[in-house]
Amino acid sequence: MKKSTIAISLGDLNGVGIEIALRSHEELCTMAKPIYCISQKMLEQACKKLAITRPEQMTLFPISGDFEIEPSKISKKSGRNSYTSFLKAIELCEKKIADAVVTLPIHKEAWHKAGIEHKGHTDMLREHFKQEAIMMLGCDKLYVALFTEHIPLKKVASKIKTKELREFLLALAPNIKGKKIAVLGLNPHAGDGGVLGKEEKYISKAIKEANKKLQEEIFAGPMVPDTAFSKTMRKEYHHFVAMYHDQGLIPLKALHFDESINVSLNLPIIRTSVDHGTAFDIAYKNKKPSCKSYINAVKAALAQINDQGI
Repeated sequence: MKKSTIAISLGDLNGVGIEIALRSHEELCTMAKPIYCISQKMLEQACKKLAITRPEQMTLFPISGDFEIEPSKISKKSGRNSYTSFLKAIELCEKKIADAVVTLPIHKEAWHKAGIEHKGHTDMLREHFKQEAIMMLGCDKLYVALFTEHIPLKKVASKIKTKELREFLLALAPNIKGKKIAVLGLNPHAGDGGVLGKEEKYISKAIKEANKKLQEEIFAGPMVPDTAFSKTMRKEYHHFVAMYHDQGLIPLKALHFDESINVSLNLPIIRTSVDHGTAFDIAYKNKKPSCKSYINAVKAALAQINDQGI
């Protein structure tokens, strides 16, 4: 069977991403054909600093913006380089040279130093494609899609409106391929019938309208947030919709931190990513970082390429 081509965005080269890519190259090549968005000079510099022999037959898509790698340092140059790597990986997909993009971690402050206004990969994808990307994180045991993401907690309640949530659910459903999805309430006890909050009535209406449109009972809820991730519930549901960032990610990372990935859905390209940061505390220190998230991100990208859903 012909292997799919994956464009690899290397992330912040002052961090741990490049080491993960180098240590995983051989395993990745058993599954797909990677194209690394990095210049020859930067790759050789990273290999030298890591004391890793460059793997043979690494296909590169050279990018501009070479700089001196400074392990664990937040810098304008490393931020700009990681942004350029991401843009080039997207370009490879748009030109049908690659079938998907897999990203290694950026540093948001380094992007800010470089004058990049986007808060991260997903935010940039929304702007680039003028389309509402959905951020979903997890692994094959548990996935959590975030209705709201990087906004202050005090603003979450005002964002919960029936129309917006219904459209979010309808955009999410095709990517899950018919699996049942639990939708969390916002308030303690899912509002206790309105005693502890009114937002659940909007959530409930959005669920009903989405299921009616889909002509199938895909979504269930609103679920009580503090019991939704119990063992019993996780036997019935592998996919959840959280109303805000920490509501979904605290249980996910407590249960599956090393395995989790980040997936951008509802876009014209396939993009998956590791679900961890630049790990400056161990970068270039020969600590042999875990590659589970990266390999899982590649596997998830391949599943979507083969139209298997997430």
